[in-house]
Amino acid sequence: MSWHPQYRSSKFRHVYGKAASKDKCYDCVPITRNVHDNHFCAVNPIFIAVVTECAGGGAFLVIPIKQTGKLDPHYPKVCGHKGNVLDIKWNPFNDFVIASCSEDATVKIWDIPYQLLKRNITTPKKELLGHARRVGLIEWHPTADNILFSSGYDYKIMIWNLDVKDTVLSKPVKILDAHKDVVLSMSFNTDGSLLATACRDKKIRVIDPRAGTVLQEGSYKSHRVNKVLFLGNMKKLFSTGTSLWNNRQIALWDQNNLSVPLLEEDLDGSSGLLFPIYDSDTHMLYVVGKGDGNIRYYEISPEKPYLNYLTEYRSPLPQKGIGMMPKRGLDVAACEIFRFYKLIPTKSLIEPISMIVPRRSESYQEDIYPLTAAAQPALTAQEWLNGVNKGPLLVSLRPDSEAVNSPPQFLEPEPFTKATDLSQQQGGGGRLLLEDKQKPREIEDVRKWPKVEEKLPKNEQMCLSNGFDIFECPPPKTENELLQMFYRQQEEIRRLRELLIQRDVQIKQLELELRNLCTDTGNY
Repeated sequence: MSWHPQYRSSKFRHVYGKAASKDKCYDCVPITRNVHDNHFCAVNPIFIAVVTECAGGGAFLVIPIKQTGKLDPHYPKVCGHKGNVLDIKWNPFNDFVIASCSEDATVKIWDIPYQLLKRNITTPKKELLGHARRVGLIEWHPTADNILFSSGYDYKIMIWNLDVKDTVLSKPVKILDAHKDVVLSMSFNTDGSLLATACRDKKIRVIDPRAGTVLQEGSYKSHRVNKVLFLGNMKKLFSTGTSLWNNRQIALWDQNNLSVPLLEEDLDGSSGLLFPIYDSDTHMLYVVGKGDGNIRYYEISPEKPYLNYLTEYRSPLPQKGIGMMPKRGLDVAACEIFRFYKLIPTKSLIEPISMIVPRRSESYQEDIYPLTAAAQPALTAQEWLNGVNKGPLLVSLRPDSEAVNSPPQFLEPEPFTKATDLSQQQGGGGRLLLEDKQKPREIEDVRKWPKVEEKLPKNEQMCLSNGFDIFECPPPKTENELLQMFYRQQEEIRRLRELLIQRDVQIKQLELELRNLCTDTGNY
């Protein structure tokens, strides 16, 4: 059993989970009834995607993150698979690209339009045809652009380079053939140079994906592993599984020695799977139970006892899957350090749950928001394939941070530049980016000239969503579009109100200082 100390000095000792109100949930969502052990949900700051029921094939929904409330029963789907969709993942560097895999043995890459969906999407951007049996897992590389890993029931892991122009790919750049059974879980270390896998043969493997060699392999007789996770740069692995007595169990491993776990603990006797989720910024580990409503959370430390239990979020509503919002989509003003999206199929509901650090101050809390991974790749696909390793680009979550607005690298052309169509952007995007790198301050100044927003702070100059000005979209034509526009305007009004309040406070402070200065002068 792990040591649960009564008192510990920690910034996150009092973190609590807060479920969203009913109007902030997503209702009437037909969540899949598939029994596959996956999250079935993927989230980014613009969209939430969830696997749904569909007659005659597989489909998933892509809903704008602000479009809460009841979902239209005729809402368009992304439905190009011939079998059930088993996993979906957003591209970490492009909020409008999502990958899906299915029982039809294919992996498909989809472009999601910038406007709201008006009809079903049936034609993928790319189709990957390499697996002989159904594909159960997909993972994007954490630092290299357009590198995708897929794992199928043919016991193979395939590495795909999506930078090629072909729309149908049948030959992956690498096939990892080290497993003798189905791969249940895949996880990358921070720079993506190592891949950890959990297999149905009860073994954990640490693999060099480019060389295809197994660096470490181990199993423990009292721990049947289901999911495995790299714990950032701590050189440790965390796994969930079951004990010999079918109790749900967690274990901690040294990535360089998988013979015996550093720690092993039974949690309870429930039968549902445990999903481990690690936040490398705060060193917090969340364990989400499938089939129950609990989320346990721990703090990881490099020394013993390694795993420090904090507390548990409890809910009577059982979750079938879970989605996680990237750090750049959190509400830092509310001291939110993590956000889950809980799939509740019994009520056809998606419920956001915010993990909050209680703080009295409303200012930005720098100690709980260290630099985090940016939405830009550190490497191109070819650089990674050639053997280059590089950690993720880091940005600050501070609202007025220049690092967020002007990242050091941005390898994608900025979409929706005014009076420029998509083909022109692709042709001239590289030149614009080179100028941005060389003269970022001058470019910013040029952009400010004709704008009324020049009086606003840098992060308020333009309401951008992944480079897209939401106020330049066409007038709403449907009820959904009107609702979405209303939410956007409400958000803009809220931001402007906060800005006015800040300015009023500054004016009062200056008036007080001026009055004090006049008083001091009069005394002399």
